[in-house]
Amino acid sequence: MQQVKRWLAGPYMTVGLIIIMVLVYGAETVAGGASNSNVLIEFGAKVNVLIQDGQWWRFITPVFLHAGFEHLLLNMVTLYFLGYQIEAIFGHWRFLGIFLLSGIGGNFASFAFNPNAISAGSSTAIFGLFGAFLMLGESFWENPYIRQMTKTFLLFIAMNLVFGFLSTGIDLAGHIGGLIIGFLAGYIVGVPKIGQISFIKRIFFCNRYHSDDYWAILLWHYVVK
Repeated sequence: MQQVKRWLAGPYMTVGLIIIMVLVYGAETVAGGASNSNVLIEFGAKVNVLIQDGQWWRFITPVFLHAGFEHLLLNMVTLYFLGYQIEAIFGHWRFLGIFLLSGIGGNFASFAFNPNAISAGSSTAIFGLFGAFLMLGESFWENPYIRQMTKTFLLFIAMNLVFGFLSTGIDLAGHIGGLIIGFLAGYIVGVPKIGQISFIKRIFFCNRYHSDDYWAILLWHYVVK
């Protein structure tokens, strides 16, 4: 019984998501290879024309697909270390909600701003987890651990966005969309383990600002302040 309680207290949502994605990758490999675009499409990659034909599930299924072993490995390592912290701070179900909302939101952004791409990967949702941590930094800046980790993650985000601008084949719109939705989702679900966020502030952030304002506020708060 103690082992069950210990397991339930751990990042079982994070581990569960990783297991699902590894199994899906195995199925992709058996079906013809994860780098095969036809296999990705068959398994649910984001393809705008198919979504327009009514296949709305393609806003969520790309989160569980990966286009190669390196793609899978990088995302799973990042998901484990980041998910471990986010799940511990927000709680299991709040973490899962942030992850899924960010993945869907990132794919919506890709659908709108990168219409020709065949998109697959959990990066949209992972960037949402980074966004949720930025929300923690904005709300609980006085916490020294959160402040330090937020600065580290902000640098990592900036490096990835610059790399995305300079590289081809990266769905930058999906990454940015996931990041913004994750930031907002953090306010929506709240973080009772750390402290209360006022209802007015949660409504303010979720309705008032546009994406450009988010970046200005975050850069001022984390870099200048």
